[in-house]
Amino acid sequence: MIDILGKRYWLFGLSLIIIIPGLLILAFSGLPLSIDFTGGTLLEVTFDNASPAPAEVLALFESLNVRDVTVQTTDFGAFVIRSSFLDDAAREQVITQMEARFGETTLLRYDSVGPAIGEQVTQRAALAVGVAALAVIVYIIFAFRGIQHAERYGLMAILAMVHDVAVVFSVAAIGSVLLGWEMDALFLTALLTVIGFSVQDKIVVFDRIRENANILRRLPYETLVNHSIVQTLQRSINTQLMTVEFLLLALALFGGVTLQEFAIILLVGLLSGTYSSIFIAAPLLVVWENREWRTWFGRSQTPA
Repeated sequence: MIDILGKRYWLFGLSLIIIIPGLLILAFSGLPLSIDFTGGTLLEVTFDNASPAPAEVLALFESLNVRDVTVQTTDFGAFVIRSSFLDDAAREQVITQMEARFGETTLLRYDSVGPAIGEQVTQRAALAVGVAALAVIVYIIFAFRGIQHAERYGLMAILAMVHDVAVVFSVAAIGSVLLGWEMDALFLTALLTVIGFSVQDKIVVFDRIRENANILRRLPYETLVNHSIVQTLQRSINTQLMTVEFLLLALALFGGVTLQEFAIILLVGLLSGTYSSIFIAAPLLVVWENREWRTWFGRSQTPA
C-alpha cells in the first residue's frame, strides 16, 4: 500500500512553497483589483498612424487632470489605459485629445464602473465566499453526524478549502507581477467554482473514511485513513483530469488573451482542490486525531 500519510509533512511543506511567495507579494503590493471592485475606467485603444510611448499617453491624461492613470501595452500594439472614473463626456474629451495628438484612434474596449458600484461588488463578493464556507461546515457536520467527532470533518474541509483559496490568490499575485493580471469578476467566478469543486472532492474522501470506519474498526486510525485515500486516489485523479483539467488546459492555450487568466486560475484552483482532498484534508484529520502539535516544538512531556 502507498504510504501517503507517512509523507504528510513534506506535502504540507510543498503547499507552503507554492502559497507563501504569492501571499508575500500581496502583503507588500496589495490585491491587484480591477475596476470591477475598485471603480474606474478602462480604455483599450490603438493608434493607426503613430506609435507613442506609454509615457506620452500618460502625460496626455495627466494634462487633462485625470487621476490614477496607468498605461500598459499589449503584444498586439494596443494600449490598455486604466484611470479614475470617467463619465461619457470626459471619455469623449480624452479620445478627442488622443486623436489630435496621435492621429486616428480606434477604441477597442471601454469599461467603466462607478466607485459605489465597485464597493458594493467587493462587499457582495466577500459575503458570497463567507456564506459558501459556512454552508460547507453545516452540510458536512450534518452529513457526518453519525460518526465520532463529526465537527472535525467540517473544520478540516474548511482548512483545506482555505488552502485552495490561498493557492488561487498566490497564483493570481504571481500572475499580476509577471503578466499584469488583475482580480476581476471572472476571477471571482473562478474562485467560487474552485470552492465548490474543492468541497466535492473532500466529501468523496471523507465518505470513504466513514464507510471504512464501520468496516475496519480494528485498524489504527492513521492506517484506516491512508487506506481510504488510496481507494479514492485513482477516482479523484482520473475524474479531474479527464473531465476538467484537459478542457481547461486547452482553453488556456487556445482561448485567447481574454480568457487566459480565467482558465489558468481555474485550472490551478481545481488541481489544488484535488491535491488538498488527498494530501491536505485527510492528513489533517490524522494530525488532529494523534494530537501531533504536542511534539512540533520538542518531545512531549509524559508524566512519570
